[in-house]
Amino acid sequence: MTTSRAVFITGAAAGIGRATALTFARKGYVVGGYDIDETGLKALADEIDALGGRSRVGHLDVTDADEMSTRIGEFAAFAGDRLDVLVNNAGILRSGRFEELDLAGHHREIDINVKGVVNGLHAAFPYLRRTPDALVVNLSSASAIYGQAELATYSATKFFIRGITEALDIEWSRHGIRVIAMWPLFVQTAMTDDLHTGTTDSLGIRLSAQDVADAILAAAEPSWLRRALHQVHFPVGAQTKALVLGSRFSPGWLTRLINKKLAHF
Repeated sequence: MTTSRAVFITGAAAGIGRATALTFARKGYVVGGYDIDETGLKALADEIDALGGRSRVGHLDVTDADEMSTRIGEFAAFAGDRLDVLVNNAGILRSGRFEELDLAGHHREIDINVKGVVNGLHAAFPYLRRTPDALVVNLSSASAIYGQAELATYSATKFFIRGITEALDIEWSRHGIRVIAMWPLFVQTAMTDDLHTGTTDSLGIRLSAQDVADAILAAAEPSWLRRALHQVHFPVGAQTKALVLGSRFSPGWLTRLINKKLAHF
């Protein structure tokens, strides 16, 4: 039975998921990369092979609870009946004024960003519980600091991620499972190629997928101080850190005003 640590990543074919898969592969993890983009997954597997790593990739629609359960079970068996890290990365982002976006699209965003994460958490729990010092990494966002104009539904889904992360980190601590959330601002990926909002005009898109992947790995292997403080939320990038810090000391009316100004409303 292998003793290598194992990481399961949703939305792994491109962007943050792909960068995270390659980053963990370089650290010797057995990588499970899953996505609906099977062509992208094949390229990912080839690149991990070229690094001398081990991987298993496969189709996964995160909104399908049965497929999620099957894929996680298959990967855990492949990795030696263990799951050290679950990265709930799959997500979509749609921008625009709420009432001008079609309702089906709002529902799709909720299905992937919220229900997909719930499906992953529920399916992975038995394998996380039997793996010492297991970790869940949920991709939240700086948009969980305050509701974002022109990203209303996306922002709301990230508030959900914030809440479920905090709750499960408490619940699952008795099983030795740590649950954390990554909080990047806007990241230069295909998801933001056509993103135009007042806030992106104000703040720009400064983070790369690799920036987030590096932050995920650092959070997965924390310093003694971070472990002692039991850090749950990990802002990524100087802008997000400044926004998070400011929100802690800013009264509600001022936080709203700042977000309104940034969004050009």
